[in-house]
Amino acid sequence: MLSKIDKLPTDKRIAGVHCVPLLEGGSLVMVWDKDEQVLTTVGGRIEGNESIEEALNREAMEEAGIMLETNRKPFASWYWDETDTYTIYFIAKVEQMFEIPEGFEKTGRVTFNFETARQIVRKVEGRGERIQILTYAEEAATTIE
Repeated sequence: MLSKIDKLPTDKRIAGVHCVPLLEGGSLVMVWDKDEQVLTTVGGRIEGNESIEEALNREAMEEAGIMLETNRKPFASWYWDETDTYTIYFIAKVEQMFEIPEGFEKTGRVTFNFETARQIVRKVEGRGERIQILTYAEEAATTIE
């Protein structure tokens, strides 16, 4: 279940992190998942003893070849009933872009404005969850420095 948030939840374990990276000028970065055939936000599971920040940094580099600025703002959470855990979504600005590492499930990054991203996700997936995440991210983007 997706919920809009402005701080990290403390009632359940956070097992996953995702972000909507912002470029200078307000465009966002998304990645193509070759296995699921979807355009998605950047992120995944927290591994081992990683902190939330470490996991987000690793996922951003593995999936999109980007380094995020340290100022990150949580804007949404997804509660997973089956694992009783959360995935947290952050808005963060891109500090630097690199080549996407080979050998991971994401094979390309694209940049859009928020409306175009929603239109393409709607066309590719036809589902509302990721569209709602992008809407929440656009609202949060106005509050990050």
